[in-house]
Amino acid sequence: ETTNPGGHSSVPGTENAIYELSAALLRLQSFSFPVKISEITENYLAHAATLTSGQLAEDLRGAVQHPPDAKAIQRLSQNPYYNSLLHTTCVATMLSGGHAQNALPQTARANVNCRIFPGEQPEEVRKTLLQVAADPKLKVALVAERNSDGSAIPIVAVPASPLRPELTLALRSALAPMWPGLPIVASMSTGATDGNYLRIAGVPTYGIACMFFDMEDERAHGKDERVEVEDFYDGVEFSYRFIRALGSK
Repeated sequence: ETTNPGGHSSVPGTENAIYELSAALLRLQSFSFPVKISEITENYLAHAATLTSGQLAEDLRGAVQHPPDAKAIQRLSQNPYYNSLLHTTCVATMLSGGHAQNALPQTARANVNCRIFPGEQPEEVRKTLLQVAADPKLKVALVAERNSDGSAIPIVAVPASPLRPELTLALRSALAPMWPGLPIVASMSTGATDGNYLRIAGVPTYGIACMFFDMEDERAHGKDERVEVEDFYDGVEFSYRFIRALGSK
């Protein structure tokens, strides 16, 4: 958020809250957070390299080198999905500014949605955004979620869940009868789930990809989000088998 004294738009000066905010957002657009690779993402990238070929496979292998190959990271980061696996990402999602069509804006505000890599401190991300904005008049505040009583939920770093072989064994026993030969690859979700709160409390938490989706027809968060009927019922059956297998361990 940035603020100005405002005034009549017939006599604009050098200060303008909307311009100042826009300049900061353009700097954010060209900024990339440092590369982060965890046990889960390293495992995923290494397995993904075996399922593809060409330059992409080479880049995936380069990403899991120690240290990662900088050129491979640069190429992978051009792909929105791999970029989100390799970095904390912050992107502007909503804007508001000004109070009248004939007045200079006194306030301009942007909501910047950050998907923070597991283990990274939210406060450090906030400080980085301040540095990227490079404007002492601009304020960056964390937006806290609220409990039912209105109190703020503390914003803290969320640890990653470790890879656990007993989960893989249970997955294999449920998966093999339905889809023989389908590889099992753990990955990190680029979105957020309620698992955040469990992991903060020290409870390792995992999700399962129990349905197939059309990669060329991505509708997540859209008004017409959907799943194929057959895939839905297959997902129910697979989930049942997996929970049974997990419960027998």
